[in-house]
Amino acid sequence: DLVRSRGLGDVYKRQLICFALLISSLLNAQDVVGTYELHSKSTDPKNFELKRTLTLNADGTFEYYNYRRVKSGIPPETHTYGKGTWTQNKKVISFSSEASDLDDKFTLDFSGTKARFIGKSPRDKSDRIIKTALSFYQSEISWITGMKLLKE
Repeated sequence: DLVRSRGLGDVYKRQLICFALLISSLLNAQDVVGTYELHSKSTDPKNFELKRTLTLNADGTFEYYNYRRVKSGIPPETHTYGKGTWTQNKKVISFSSEASDLDDKFTLDFSGTKARFIGKSPRDKSDRIIKTALSFYQSEISWITGMKLLKE
């Protein structure tokens, strides 16, 4: 009986550890979920404006919107979209798009795109301010690499 009870205790310990890891990963994903944005425009708003918005949903899907207006551009205004799924492994967010995600509107394929999640650690009790953001470091879409979006 003593051997069996110890074995059962080990099973419970393992289940408790797995449960704690699951809860921890879900809480980390909740920190990442939300809308991230970059918005810039020239001092003369008629000349240039750029707005990029990425929404990470709790169900593991995302949508991306890019608006660009350049007075002398051809065309002067562009709207591009992307969507797909995202996963998190520690501080790395990986994006992918399936063929079914792409159509006439959603033309950006995010497959192979990766970003680093930037946020203040819950253990950091200092007064310093660290803005929550995503910093993209890998993508087949050239203008996405190096992009940093701040969480709203």
